[in-house]
Amino acid sequence: MSLSSQLRQSVLALAVALPFAAGAALAQTAAPASPDKVVARVNGTAITEGDLAIAAADPALQLPNIPEAQKRDMLIGYLIDLKLGAKAAETAKVGDSADFARKLAYNRDKTLLDQYLDQEAKKAVTPDAAKKLYDETAKNVPTEEEVRARHILVENEDEAKKAAARVKGGEDFAKVAGELSKDPGSKTDGGDLGFFTKDRMVEPFAEAAFKLQPGQISDPVKSQFGWHVIKVEERRSKPVPTFDEMKEQIDTYLERKAQQDLIVGLRKDAKIERLDDKGNLVEQKK
Repeated sequence: MSLSSQLRQSVLALAVALPFAAGAALAQTAAPASPDKVVARVNGTAITEGDLAIAAADPALQLPNIPEAQKRDMLIGYLIDLKLGAKAAETAKVGDSADFARKLAYNRDKTLLDQYLDQEAKKAVTPDAAKKLYDETAKNVPTEEEVRARHILVENEDEAKKAAARVKGGEDFAKVAGELSKDPGSKTDGGDLGFFTKDRMVEPFAEAAFKLQPGQISDPVKSQFGWHVIKVEERRSKPVPTFDEMKEQIDTYLERKAQQDLIVGLRKDAKIERLDDKGNLVEQKK
């Protein structure tokens, strides 16, 4: 295992093993510090807020459910160890090998590409682009019917018939569901399943529910879960999610599409020579 991997694992282990320092959970309310502000020195080499921000963004160093102050302290400790380890590696001339040079070139290319894609993707996420995509998508969403229903779930047909007779005889459906249904939620919500589309329920239940009009109650229906008595409360066309509800997904789509289009464009405009293991040449020209 590489020293870098060991250091990363030690940070994650500390996140679990270290006790909370006094005051570690206090909210950080200060204004963002300058990236050039020095937070530590290792044998005279500075570690800055900018270095800390890069470490905090490293996917291998994510520390969920850790208070920010404690997370910051551990990341500074990691950067200190990183500086010490890197210096020791230099002294051991690790950086002189051809393998290291290849890894360095790869990581440089990857970091450049990642930053370039991120930079260009952000340009694609504009309010106008997001609203246009939402409007175009929303108008093409097919109309889908959904119902809001309650149910009573029991073990056998005889119990279901008795429950159906009670509610069809005028007893309050929610009250009977709370009394008889073996569905745990029925004790508090009267068997209310909320709104659902036909494909969200098992077939016998869905078929029966979607044949009912608001206020109607089904005969006993058998499914893999037991026997149901169903009452439909409402029917409606499923509403299209609002722009605000979809904003995060829209932004993500725009970013990914911009990145994909960028790579496709780079490939299209490049001269690419590819040699497979058999020595066959695949060439793409401008």
